[in-house]
Amino acid sequence: MLSRLGALLQQAVETREPSVDLLEAFTEHWTGITGYYLEATDESVPARRTDIPWRLRQLLDILAHEERQRPARDAGPCLEYLLQHKLLETLATLGKAEYPPGMRQQVLLFFSRLLGQLQHPLLHYLNVHRPVQKLLQLSGDRLGSGAEKEEVQLAAVLCAKIRQDASLLPYVLEGKSILNGRRAAESSREEGLEHRPGAAASCPPAQPSPPRRDGDLVTCLVALCRSKKSRVALKARENLLLLAGLSQEAAATCLARGSALCQLLTGHLCELYGAVPAGTDPADVLAMDRASWRSQGDGAGDGGFPGKESLAEFLGWLDFLDELVMGAHPLVADAITEAVEEKFFQGILQPQLLQMSELAVLGATAVLTGTVRQLRAPALLHRLVLFLLGPQRHPETPGDAPHPLRAQLIDRCDHLCDEISLASLRLFEELLRKPHEHVAHNLVLRNLEARAYLQRGPHAPEERGPPETDPEEDGLDLEEDPYFSDGFPDSFGAAKNPSPASTPLGKGQVSEVVSSFLCLVPEEAKTSSCMEEGGYDTYVHDALGMVQACRASAAPWGWPSSPRPLDSCHPGVAFYEGHFLKVLFDRMSRILDQPYSLNLQVTSVLSQLAALPHPHLHEYLLDPYLNLAPGCRSLFSVLVRVIGDLMQRLQRVPHFRAKLLLVRRQLLGLVPGEQMDHTVLFKGVVVLEEFCKELAAIALVKGPPEGPP
Repeated sequence: MLSRLGALLQQAVETREPSVDLLEAFTEHWTGITGYYLEATDESVPARRTDIPWRLRQLLDILAHEERQRPARDAGPCLEYLLQHKLLETLATLGKAEYPPGMRQQVLLFFSRLLGQLQHPLLHYLNVHRPVQKLLQLSGDRLGSGAEKEEVQLAAVLCAKIRQDASLLPYVLEGKSILNGRRAAESSREEGLEHRPGAAASCPPAQPSPPRRDGDLVTCLVALCRSKKSRVALKARENLLLLAGLSQEAAATCLARGSALCQLLTGHLCELYGAVPAGTDPADVLAMDRASWRSQGDGAGDGGFPGKESLAEFLGWLDFLDELVMGAHPLVADAITEAVEEKFFQGILQPQLLQMSELAVLGATAVLTGTVRQLRAPALLHRLVLFLLGPQRHPETPGDAPHPLRAQLIDRCDHLCDEISLASLRLFEELLRKPHEHVAHNLVLRNLEARAYLQRGPHAPEERGPPETDPEEDGLDLEEDPYFSDGFPDSFGAAKNPSPASTPLGKGQVSEVVSSFLCLVPEEAKTSSCMEEGGYDTYVHDALGMVQACRASAAPWGWPSSPRPLDSCHPGVAFYEGHFLKVLFDRMSRILDQPYSLNLQVTSVLSQLAALPHPHLHEYLLDPYLNLAPGCRSLFSVLVRVIGDLMQRLQRVPHFRAKLLLVRRQLLGLVPGEQMDHTVLFKGVVVLEEFCKELAAIALVKGPPEGPP
């Protein structure tokens, strides 16, 4: 028993003696640091050329060694000395004073290593998180100070600690105000020795403090995201993603309501948007590669159009917000999307899109198109779609305009300025490509629900039999076709187009539909065969990719596989194709009089609509055999009338086929482009022929509404 008691006494001596030596060494190094300020005479000597960095490393080594010698969560004498004597407060003050020069970097490094290397939980101590906040405030206020590398290192350590224990977040963001909003008397224990692990989680939740605008971890990280040093900016963005993705609801509430995160993120987005030149060409926007938040600065210094660097920075930050919303806690994601809608969509974009200046409208539409293309987060995309189109889902009536921005954007697809029309059509094409059901429903489908475009009666499509096989029907002159009312030249009667008068689109009739579109343009107006482009294999390949992409997007939407039965549709409803299709059909009817680029864009939007896998769209846009109700038109009927107009015009142009062939060669770059009479007409004919091939290819790939061929 005596021997055991002696062993215990010896062990106590052995463990106590080194701790006394460690504390003496610790205080000696601290005295050496403070003594420098009493003895130094040259204020220009950089901190790295003094013994301060060495002494700070010694302090850290002593603390780490002390921790290894003691039980977990048991503060040793050196750590108690650091907390009691407010060493971190003093260091933070010295870093703020930046004396000697470079001291701030040394202090930031010490804080990062202290919090990163010690396992003892420190951030709950007031005398730790208060000086940390002071350093963070300095970081947020002095972007580009030269200490950005050390600042982001400290922020990363803090984020790593918060990830391990989310209850630390309120301490770093708000200090002790999180503790029921109380600031108790600062006794010696509250000044540093009272350690309350899990305090934020154990006490009743406080009312969220108003968002802080002074420096904190969020302010610091957002400021560092703007750094010109790409590694610093990337590290800051990665740590913001980490914070936003915390799964604990208390931490998410603190970020969403108790910090300035949403205001700072959205404010920077608006600032970057304001730097994009007003007259940015929409073609330049769409020609850019899709921006990535990880590749900061890739648009700089590589030439290109004016404002490319500003546009790349804006789209890159937008991509970061998109990534942030996708990975964030739902509370944080909702707060960010709400701020983006309020400050950017409604506060910045809407006034610009509704103003009258053509230059401003063109630039705003261009950047909006790039914005639509950039977004992937469902929450942000949903807000943008409702902002642009409105929530309406009931059928339209002529003349109603429940959503001014939607009406304005659609009207601009038929604007007097061709550039604005082109930019607006590109915007809608990008919208139709997005995986959001409301786009197609709001623009088109809500007007096709009742299938009121069909003639009701004994010849309804469902009741019609298979195609007639009477050989005399094959020779029906197109002058007798009900689509044609204006009369045509005699030479036009030889076109081998099957009659659309009586046959429905069904299984086994895909070939007839394909033939209807391929034979729509008469042989004398076709030139692709002369260029060894007679087939449409390329169109089939492209259509396959487009249709598959549309089917993949529409898979979750629950669209029907076959048209709605007519007996379930309300009879007597007057059909209105809707504002959007009306503008597209009107544009399509003028294809022979419009610029080439505009015609390409109109047909591209219509092709995108035709590729959507809804049976009503399929029927309305791709069925040549519809028995249309009086006063109604379909895409095929519009094309038929254009062909009639075309054949009348071509009869009045001498040597039209040779000229038409020359224009096609010019468009292909085979011969120099020379302006000639009727160039716009000939280019329209080329687009018309290619569009009919494209529709035939889409119809072939899609097959009947009931399923693929």
